[in-house]
Amino acid sequence: MRKQDILTELEDTAKKLGYRVRYEKGTFIGGRCRVHQDKILVVNKFLPIEGKITTIARTLGEIGTEGIFLTPEVRKVVEDAMRSRATETLPESDELL
Repeated sequence: MRKQDILTELEDTAKKLGYRVRYEKGTFIGGRCRVHQDKILVVNKFLPIEGKITTIARTLGEIGTEGIFLTPEVRKVVEDAMRSRATETLPESDELL
């Protein structure tokens, strides 16, 4: 499956879950937020396609995709993104200063 097809399916899945996907510029990676009653998934538009896919896949994994059909390739992308997030380590507290 082409990367663009994966991205399109992830965007469509976000829409099915009631999220509007927005690509914006800035110094952030992306994630979900709520503006008034609108659920928005914001993605940095300058990320390469792999970064966009990972950002949306991680967010969908947090939201939950139970009950929504995903192709096996896209379901694996979401599961892998969640697995990689679970293995990330947080910086030591003195590294945050």
